[in-house]
Amino acid sequence: MRALSLLLSLLFAVPLLAQDSRVRERDATWLAPPEDAAKPNPLGGRPDTAAGGRKLFQQRCASCHGDDGHGSTKAPDLLQPDVQSQTDGALFWKISGGNTHAGMPAFSYLPPPQRWQLVMHLRALKNSDGGR
Repeated sequence: MRALSLLLSLLFAVPLLAQDSRVRERDATWLAPPEDAAKPNPLGGRPDTAAGGRKLFQQRCASCHGDDGHGSTKAPDLLQPDVQSQTDGALFWKISGGNTHAGMPAFSYLPPPQRWQLVMHLRALKNSDGGR
């Protein structure tokens, strides 16, 4: 009976572990310059603009990062503490310039307010994560 219990536990645990390993690692060396990281989000006091960030995320980011931002084999999990602890300015810089080495395209063609809206949406994803 104990062996059966262990086998059943493994059958349920292995797919969960495999799912986590299918998320691409974040490039820890990709850091925004201090002057860019220090930039505040000019839309920070305007929560009415956040909805646009969700729409942009679905159009431009979800195909790699997933609808919920938890990542995939193409892109890292954006809800991880090491991503969420970055400043708004650092996230804006990364969205703007991309990281071709890691497969992140540049979105500098989007107007700055839209890139700031994406930053706001990343923050909203964290807050709506439900503790996952």
